[in-house]
Amino acid sequence: MEFAELIKTPRVDGVVLHRPFMPTVEGTLCLTGHHLILSSRQDNTEELWLLHSNIDSIEKRFVGSLGSIIVKCKDLRVIQLDIPGMEECLNIASSVEALSTLDSISLMYPFFYRPMFEVKEDGWNSFLPQDTFKDLESMTDEWRLSDVNKDFNVCPSYPPLVAVPKHIDDDLLKKVATFRHGGRFPVLSYYHKKNGMVMMRAGQPLTGTNGRRCKEDEKLINATLRPGKRGYIIDTRAINVAQQAKARGGGFESEGNYPQWRRIHKAIERYNVLQESLIKLVEACNDQSHSMDRWLSKLEASSWQTHIKEILTTACLAAQCIDREGASVLVHGTEGTDSTLQVTSLAQIILDPGCRTIKGFQGLVEREWLQAGHPFQQRCAQSAYSNNKPRQEAPVFLLFLDCVMQILRQFPCSFEFNEAFLVLLFEHTYASQFGTFLGSSAAERTSLCLREKTVSLWSWVNRPQELERLTNPLYEANSLVIWPSVAPQSLLLWEGVFLRWNRSSKCLDEAYDEMVHIIEYNKELQTKVNSLRRQLAQLETEDPLLQTP
Repeated sequence: MEFAELIKTPRVDGVVLHRPFMPTVEGTLCLTGHHLILSSRQDNTEELWLLHSNIDSIEKRFVGSLGSIIVKCKDLRVIQLDIPGMEECLNIASSVEALSTLDSISLMYPFFYRPMFEVKEDGWNSFLPQDTFKDLESMTDEWRLSDVNKDFNVCPSYPPLVAVPKHIDDDLLKKVATFRHGGRFPVLSYYHKKNGMVMMRAGQPLTGTNGRRCKEDEKLINATLRPGKRGYIIDTRAINVAQQAKARGGGFESEGNYPQWRRIHKAIERYNVLQESLIKLVEACNDQSHSMDRWLSKLEASSWQTHIKEILTTACLAAQCIDREGASVLVHGTEGTDSTLQVTSLAQIILDPGCRTIKGFQGLVEREWLQAGHPFQQRCAQSAYSNNKPRQEAPVFLLFLDCVMQILRQFPCSFEFNEAFLVLLFEHTYASQFGTFLGSSAAERTSLCLREKTVSLWSWVNRPQELERLTNPLYEANSLVIWPSVAPQSLLLWEGVFLRWNRSSKCLDEAYDEMVHIIEYNKELQTKVNSLRRQLAQLETEDPLLQTP
């Protein structure tokens, strides 16, 4: 297929662009195979370059011979293009609709993009499992890297290399894979250096209505326990949902077969519930006509903050089991690709200061989302504005980023990256010139030859000039475990995503500058207090009269 076949009118003059809080721009609208471009001859006017893959929906309006199209984007932007001529407007709209809904991944822009920057560090080679495993080997010799899935036959959604207990052989892993949903047998997610406890993740066990048992599965997860220790299985489904799964061949671990493990159910919503929540949230944020009380009511009705609380609470529980209880943890829901990954990755943010650095967070996204088989291609096919009925779309990764933003806001000095880094990741999961988030598994990315044919997002991010923009100026390495609050007053709307197109960027910049000023002042004040305390302690040692009775 040629892109030219889908472009009925490639160019229109005299098009007027309307964007909130920005001046209108008149110029020439051009359609290419991957971009909608509006350029103006006016001096100091920013051109519009919009990826077709970023377009969620289009609405058409007509007044006489003037037509307008309302373009609603997956990054939650809404723009209006006034196009002279009804025929031209209809042609542009139908062309954009066709170009923004291409089914073939190989026709998407990352396969045609050629970087204008020098690639100093190939992001495709930055976070390989074998390199990550070297860090684990420096801490313990109880684990090994298995290539049992090298051909993706054992588990289609797992990477070729996975970390498993050292004394568990590959034949046993294959048997366990037949007992877990999608072949997702338990694998290592995180090793807690402080006490040697681990966190594993998997798919649900296929116990069914007959209570099927798998002794190999029991042996595998028991191999992660220290002598005399118990473990926790955190199931991210409500108990009734887990019981209903038995009728479909799924289920949960019987405490009779896993006596050393305590099962805890923590309900985290999935799929359509999350997608509807995002739609309601964005609708509330775009509605300027209501009073504050009415707006807050609509915000609460979206249940978005409730989902954040549920996810953070479960992640804190997993972290508490590991750090404070000194117990290993196994996390799973149904497939082990959505709520499971939210919990395991957030627990690592809480426990591991390395995950709060820019490179460490990139590694976390690679391990716990990309290599772990989160289906980005399906979950991010639509955003909040699509008119199509949701199929498998759900803002699972966006919710994770929002949870990270909540923790960052509560611990503003403990993260090396800033909010702009999280917003950037949100944008590129839905539409990007880079190939990092294409596909839904390592197997799919391998078949698409993404490493050879596209550029990694990390190659762009890890350039010095980009790192400078994404670095938190308040960062001070914090080696401690951080415990976020999930109280309602602590969980705030992420304005940087949900309100950024609805208010002046100048206001946001001023608010950020004020926040930086306050935090820097507090840090300076704390430094002075600490200095005075040291001086007083020194004086007390030198002069007995000053010593506290």
